[in-house]
Amino acid sequence: MTLLDSIRGPRDLQDLGPNELTSLAAEIRSRLISTVSANSGHLGPNLGVVELTIALHRVFDSPRDPLVFDTGHQAYVHKLLTGRQGDFGTLRQPGGMSGYPSRAESPHDHVENSHASTSMSYADGLAKAFRLRGQRDRTAVAIIGDGALTGGMAWEALNNIAADRTNRVVVVVNDNGRSYSPTHGALAAHLAQVRTTRRYENVLDSVKSTLPRAPLVGAPLYETLHGIKKGIKDVLQPQVMFEDLGLKYVGPIDGHDQAAVERALAHARGFGGPVIVHVLTRKGHGYAPAENNDEDRLHQVAAGTDPLTGTTAKAAARTWSHVFADEILRIGARREDVVAITAAMLHPTGLAPFAAAYPDRVFDVGIAEQHAVTSAAGLAMGGLHPVVALYSTFLNRAFDQLLMDVALHRLPVTFVLDRAGVTGPDGASHNGMWDGSISQLVPGLRIAAPRDAVRLAELLAEALDDASGPTLLRFPKAPAGDEVPGLGRLGGMDVVARPREGTAVDVLLVGAGVMAGVCAQAAARLADQGIGALAVDPRWVKPVDPALAPAAREARLVVTVEDNGIAGGFGDAVARALREAGVDTPVLPFGLPQEFLTHDTRRDILERAGLTGRDIARSVTEAVSGRDGGEAVSGRDGDGAVDAGSRQAGANRPHSPAQGG
Repeated sequence: MTLLDSIRGPRDLQDLGPNELTSLAAEIRSRLISTVSANSGHLGPNLGVVELTIALHRVFDSPRDPLVFDTGHQAYVHKLLTGRQGDFGTLRQPGGMSGYPSRAESPHDHVENSHASTSMSYADGLAKAFRLRGQRDRTAVAIIGDGALTGGMAWEALNNIAADRTNRVVVVVNDNGRSYSPTHGALAAHLAQVRTTRRYENVLDSVKSTLPRAPLVGAPLYETLHGIKKGIKDVLQPQVMFEDLGLKYVGPIDGHDQAAVERALAHARGFGGPVIVHVLTRKGHGYAPAENNDEDRLHQVAAGTDPLTGTTAKAAARTWSHVFADEILRIGARREDVVAITAAMLHPTGLAPFAAAYPDRVFDVGIAEQHAVTSAAGLAMGGLHPVVALYSTFLNRAFDQLLMDVALHRLPVTFVLDRAGVTGPDGASHNGMWDGSISQLVPGLRIAAPRDAVRLAELLAEALDDASGPTLLRFPKAPAGDEVPGLGRLGGMDVVARPREGTAVDVLLVGAGVMAGVCAQAAARLADQGIGALAVDPRWVKPVDPALAPAAREARLVVTVEDNGIAGGFGDAVARALREAGVDTPVLPFGLPQEFLTHDTRRDILERAGLTGRDIARSVTEAVSGRDGGEAVSGRDGDGAVDAGSRQAGANRPHSPAQGG
C-alpha cells in the first residue's frame, strides 16, 4: 500500500513527518499524471497546488472549516486527501467522480463551484453565518487562483470581507500568474510586483544589520524606523493594497515549501479576522511537459495523453473552434473594423491566430465577462464591430450587460458562443444549455445556429455584415463533422430533407443548428414508415423565419429540435410564432430536459434526452399514429403543443409554450 492509499481523511495527515510529506506529494503528482492523462481533465492547475492542499488540510479542520475552491477544477488533490482516492480512477467517467467539487461525493465539498471569482463571496457568507450562530471556532477558507482575481465579483466580495474585521475568513491567493494562459491586466501586474520585488525586505535587512551597531543614535533610530515600517512598505512593496483595505496580509510564500505554507496558514487561522495569504505556485509544477508548456501549462489534457511526454498520440479532430478560428482570421484580413474580446480564453475560443495576426485588435479582459460585454458596447459606439468570444455557459454571467448595455442601444456586437449545447464530461456547470433560452428574451438580438462548418462561415459573415444591432452565433464542443447539404430554400431557411416524390408533407421538422442534421436523419426514417417529412434548418433561430408559418399550416405536425434547455428556447419561440400567425398545427418540441445534467459523454447525454434521429422518428411516428387514431393528440393544449408523454425519465416531454416561460 502506498502512503497515499493509507490516507482516508485529513486527520491521517497530522502525524506525517517532513520526509513522509515529501513522499506523499510525489505520490499525488504521480496519481494525477496517470489518471488525468488517461481520463482527460485539468492537470496543470492541480499539479501546482499539491503542497498547498496538503497544508490546508493539516492546518484547517475540514469539513468543519469549509475549504471553498474557486474555479473548482483545482480540487483534485483535495479529493485525494478526503477519502476518495479509491474512486479517483473514475474521474470524469460516466457514473464516476466529478471533475469539480461535488456535494454528493463528500461532506468536504461545500460548493459545487466551477465558475470563477465566487469563492470569496461564499466564504464571506459562511463566516457571517458562523459568527451569527456563535460558532467562533470555525474559519471559512477561500482558495482563489488561476486568474479568478481578475473577476469583478471577487473584488465585490473582498470589499465586504474587509468591512467586517470580526469574521474569520482566510483568503488564500494561489498566485501562479496565469488563468488558462498568462493573466493580463493591472491586477496581474500588481501581483507580479509582489512576486518579484524584494526591495522592502532588502532595505529592512540592511537597517537591521547596520543601525543597531551605530554609536549613540543607532538603537533609537532603529526603533523609530521600525515604527514607521508601514510607510517604508508603502514606497517599496506593493502588497500594501491589501493592507490598506484593512486586511491582514501574509506573504508572499513559496507555495511548494510545505513547512512555510503551513506556518503562514497557521498564523492566518490564529489571527481571528480576515487574512490574505499570498502563495506563489507554478502551474504544472513537478511535471516537465507541463512546466515547459508556455501556452497553458497543460491546463487541460485530453484522454489518451502520453503521461511521459504530455502529448496526445491521436491527431485531434477539426473542431468547431478551429473553423471559427480560420474564419475570423479571414474576415480580419478584409475588415479592419472587426475587433475581438475574450475573457481569459484566447486559445480555447480560437482567437489566438487572430491575436497573432492583429495583436492591437484583440482584448483579453481576464475572467470578467460583464466588463467584456460592456466594453464591447463602447467599442461599437466608437465605430468598430466587436466579436465577443465566450463559452456559452459564461454568457449567463453577463446577461444584464447583453440586455441593457448592448441590445438597448442596438449596437452591432457579435457574440460567438463556443461549447453551446452539451459539453459532456465537464458536467452541469459547463453544459451550454441556457443561452438559447435567455437570449430569446433580448429584443433586437438575432441568433444564428450553424449546422456544419460551411454554415458557420456563412453565418459569421452575415452576422458581421449586420450593423442594425447585436447578433449571436452558437456552436457545440465537438468535431465539425460532415457537411449537411442544402436541397433548396424555404424563405431564409435551408431544406435538408424532402418527402419522397408523390408523398404529402405530414411532418415539418425544424432543427436548430447541429440538430438540423438529426432532423434529416429522422426524416429518412419517417420516409421508411410512409410518413412524408420536410426537414429544414432555420439558420437564424431568432427571429423565427416568416416562411415557417405557411409551411406549418400545410403540415399535420410541426417538430422542433434543439440542443438547449426545452423551456423558453427555440421550440417555444416557434409555437408562439405559429400561434400569433393563426396556425393551429400542433407543435412537438424536443430539447434538453430542464435540469442540471450530470457529467457523461456528449453522445450519451443526447441519447438519454432523445435527441437522435432514431428517437425523434419513433416519437413522431407515435404522435402521427395517435392522431390518426384520435388518441395522442387528445392531450393537445390551447397553445398548439402536443403532449405525447415521455418514454423514460429525463426524456423529452412536449409542452405548452406557456410552461416554458
